[in-house]
Amino acid sequence: MTEQDIKELSGRFRSAKIELAKVIVGQEHVINEVFMALLADGHILLEGVPGLGKTLLVRSLSKVMDLDFHRIQFTPDLMPSDIIGMEILEEDRATGKRFFKFNKGPIFTHILLADEINRTPPKTQSALLEAMQEREVTYAGQTYELPKPFFLLATQNPLEQSGTYPLPEAQLDRFLFYSIVEYPAVDEELEILKQTTSSITNEIKAQLSAENILLAKKWVRDITIDLSIIQKINELVRNTRPQTSENEKVKTFVEWGAGPRAGQSIILASKAKAFMEGRLAVIPDDILSVAQAVLRHRIVMNFTARTEGYTVTQLVNELLKGFRK
Repeated sequence: MTEQDIKELSGRFRSAKIELAKVIVGQEHVINEVFMALLADGHILLEGVPGLGKTLLVRSLSKVMDLDFHRIQFTPDLMPSDIIGMEILEEDRATGKRFFKFNKGPIFTHILLADEINRTPPKTQSALLEAMQEREVTYAGQTYELPKPFFLLATQNPLEQSGTYPLPEAQLDRFLFYSIVEYPAVDEELEILKQTTSSITNEIKAQLSAENILLAKKWVRDITIDLSIIQKINELVRNTRPQTSENEKVKTFVEWGAGPRAGQSIILASKAKAFMEGRLAVIPDDILSVAQAVLRHRIVMNFTARTEGYTVTQLVNELLKGFRK
C-alpha cells in the first residue's frame, strides 16, 4: 500500500460524495461520517426530526456503491423474526417428507436501513446486536453469515417525541457514530424546495463496488497513528469517567463515562478520515473531528446535568480543550 494507492482509492470515495450531492443538499458532515463509519467497519445512528432526508441519504448511498439494500420500517408490533427471518415448513414433492427451511430476513443484505429504530420495543431492537458485532445471525442453533460488507444505518426521531423507546446502552455502544442531522441552512432549504418540486430528476451513478470497499477497509487498518496520539486518546476516554477524571464537570455531571470501545472507535474513525483525505497517517485534527460523534452516545449524564441543562456536547467540547494542548 503506497500513498498513490491510497489517493487513487480514496478518490473513488470522493467521487461518490460528488454523486450524492446530486440528490442530497448540504449535510456534508453527515455524509462524511457515514463514509467514515463504513470504512472503519462500524455502524451509524442518525438522529433528526422527520423530513430531513435521512432515508433518502441511505437509499442514495446504496446506489452510489452498487450494493444490495433493504429497508426495515420499525414499528411497535415489529418482531425479531421480521428482521432476521424464520424457519418455515416445506415439503419435498418427490418424497413427501417435510422439513424446516430457514427463510432469510431483510437483514441479509449489504446495506440495511433500520428506519425509526426507536419506535420498536427493546426486545426487537436487540435482534440487531449479534449482526452488528459478529456480522452473523444465529437461529435455532444454526449460524448464518451476513454478506460482506455489511453496514447498518439506523435512523431515530428525538426521544422527546411520543411513541419512542430509548435504545439499550449495549446496542448504542455498538454504533461507531451517533450523528445529528440538523435543519438545512436557508440557501440549502431553498435548493431542496427547487429540486424536489421539479420534474427533473438526477440519476446517481455507481462509483464503488463491494471489492473497492473491502479493500479500503483493509487499508484503513494499515494507516499509521503515532503512539503519542493513542495515549492522548486513552487519556480523553478515561477523562469521561467520574472515577478516573480530574475534570470537575465530569465529576459533577456524569453518571458513567465511555468504555474502551470508545477509544477503539476514535482511532478507527480517525484512520478512516485520514484515508478519505489520501493520507498515510493520522493527525490530531482527525481526532478532534470525530470525537463528538463517537462519544455523545457513550457518556450518560446524571440528574444534576439534566436539571441544569448541561449537555454531552458541552462536556465533550470541554474535554477536547485539553486534547488540543
